[in-house]
Amino acid sequence: MDKKKLLRIIITAILLVAAVVVEKTMGLEVWQLLLVYLVPFLLIGYDVIGEAVEGIMKGELFDENFLMCIATIGALLIGFLPNADTEFPEAVFVMLFFQIGELFEDRAKDNSRRSISHLTDIRPDTANVLRNGQLAVVKPEEVRIGETIVVKPGEKIPLDGKVVEGSTTLDTSALTGESMPRSANVGDNVASGCINLSGVINMKVEKTYEDSTVSKILDLVEYGKQFKSEDERFITEFARIYTPVVVGIALLVAFIPPFFQGDYIESLPIWLSRALTFLVVSCPCALVISVPLTYFAGVGGASRRGILVKGSCYMDTLARTSTVVFDKTGTLTKGKFEVEAIHPENLDEKELLHLAAHVERYSTHPIAMSLKTAFGNEDDGCSVTNVKELAGNGVMATVNGKTVYVGNSRLMDAVGARWHQCHKPGTIVHVAIEGEYAGHIVVSDVIKEDSQATVSALKKLDIKKTIMLSGDRREVAERVAQQLGIDECHGELMPDGKVQFIEDIINRESYDERVIFVGDGINDAPVLAIADAGVAMGALGSVAAIEAANVVLMDDKPSKVVTAIKIANRTRGIAMQNVVFAIAVKILVLILATFGIATMWMAVFADVGVTVIAVLNAMRALNTKRVDE
Repeated sequence: MDKKKLLRIIITAILLVAAVVVEKTMGLEVWQLLLVYLVPFLLIGYDVIGEAVEGIMKGELFDENFLMCIATIGALLIGFLPNADTEFPEAVFVMLFFQIGELFEDRAKDNSRRSISHLTDIRPDTANVLRNGQLAVVKPEEVRIGETIVVKPGEKIPLDGKVVEGSTTLDTSALTGESMPRSANVGDNVASGCINLSGVINMKVEKTYEDSTVSKILDLVEYGKQFKSEDERFITEFARIYTPVVVGIALLVAFIPPFFQGDYIESLPIWLSRALTFLVVSCPCALVISVPLTYFAGVGGASRRGILVKGSCYMDTLARTSTVVFDKTGTLTKGKFEVEAIHPENLDEKELLHLAAHVERYSTHPIAMSLKTAFGNEDDGCSVTNVKELAGNGVMATVNGKTVYVGNSRLMDAVGARWHQCHKPGTIVHVAIEGEYAGHIVVSDVIKEDSQATVSALKKLDIKKTIMLSGDRREVAERVAQQLGIDECHGELMPDGKVQFIEDIINRESYDERVIFVGDGINDAPVLAIADAGVAMGALGSVAAIEAANVVLMDDKPSKVVTAIKIANRTRGIAMQNVVFAIAVKILVLILATFGIATMWMAVFADVGVTVIAVLNAMRALNTKRVDE
């Protein structure tokens, strides 16, 4: 909070009370009273007057500062007209309340900034790097790829890398919004910005500071401030046209009606007073301040839930979403394969799995890993030689003197093995021994625990359609879609096919509807870029995700998509509440002011009072816990 402004407000309030006492007790002339009231007026309003003058010099005439100056200076001078009442207290009070409204706005902005700037707390100050057997404390920017850094308990992880020694638990809440610590052991990748909670770990640096997760997130926060929502752009344009129009109407109210009321000079002060009241009421502060502030607060609140939105325009897009398109692997499924069924021909299940696991023992492919995990006993004394990978088809190897082929149907055709289809959906791994078909193993991707709940929740949010795109076989994709209750599914798509599909959907949507695509942000970058809003999930440590997407979910829970849309809906709803409330009150008091019913005090409420209420309402967007209720 601006303590200097608060002090000015308090002193001005005291001086205003003193000036009223002087006016009531000393019987001063009008010009003497003006001097008395000028002291508190200039104390509280000098900066507003200065900004109005600066705006005039820049050619930006019609803003709230200009309107306030015209209205209050007019109120100070109207008492010098014949038969006119003085409005000195009203003039000071209007400026005083205007500054109180500004104080509330500043406080609200500070709260919103703090909600976003907590992300800047993830910025590491130093890194402990091992050089020539000695530990050197340097800036993270000075550490090179391949160097080893040491991270002690309580320290921030300064750079992205892999744990090569030690184990610990990490606090990732600043990035993901999740309070549950994560374990990190040898071989695990660790993202910068996390806090080391327990053990000392040595990490091999895999990215420079400029390319690290923490750097990309900080860039994102700054980058996102440039993009305004459609509602914000409308309000800005509205205020640009609205303000000169109301000034023109105020001039007409002041100088035209007296022509029709007999004595022009006698009736002029009455209509001037109404025009000044009209100006105070018409000041667009509540709209110009509260709508951007609401979106700013919404973006800040979302960041505390591990949802980074690159500007309020994408918050607006989320709120208008009609279609949600998901990638399958790594988004709705874990991208982690498990053996689901074993169908041997002339040997038992254990032997078939044993052969497949040994042939794939040197592969790091996810399917190979699933076979090895299912078998679980590679050191059983078997002889495995002549391992050869057959690109795009599978692997062959000699196991205990027999040539074994493990792969797809094309490999079976190539070696002359008479394979057959499996009735179970999934990825089919065929096995042949010396060219004779030995059976097949069904491997399936594991569906994430909250994927089904996510799809159900989206339908409750009135999302018109959910779609899943996948590069997997059509029957595999359709099985997952059916399990999750997804409306539409398309398999066997290459990246360019996904892009074309998204473009077709966007072209079919109406003006007010939006299409978002949810993917892992690495291999889906082209699709993320083409959608109305690309949502990258599971982006902790993924620079590609942060750069490609418009909305970044820092963990791999698809349910965060629902949370993001709920936050966006609530944020836009609060902004609309402020617009309707502000315009309704202003129209009512403007009508009353034109007919001489509204007083300057009512005008103060219609401007500053409405602004304060709208600002307080805008701050509700920070409380994103309400969306879970």
